[in-house]
Amino acid sequence: MTTELTSNVEALEAQAEKILSEARDRASQIILQGKEEARKILSSQLSLDEARAECERILSEARTEAGRKIEESQRKAAAIRAKADEKVGELTELVANIVRGRA
Repeated sequence: MTTELTSNVEALEAQAEKILSEARDRASQIILQGKEEARKILSSQLSLDEARAECERILSEARTEAGRKIEESQRKAAAIRAKADEKVGELTELVANIVRGRA
């Protein structure tokens, strides 16, 4: 039973880490996309000031979206951890009841 509990907690932790990793990867992709678009703008016929402003806007949007994705992933991971803690408590109570002969 303890092994099952440990497995469940480890699985939840792995899932939380996967969500955070995916959010970080997506944030990196968004920032790279913003930089690529900035390079395209700079190579076009726009004035340098317009290009810089557009670059900053794109990067700002990318950072904002990446921040939202990371916060969302952190909330999901926290919920998973909380659920794991709840399950640990329930299983601990169940084991205690079994040991006491009340199950």
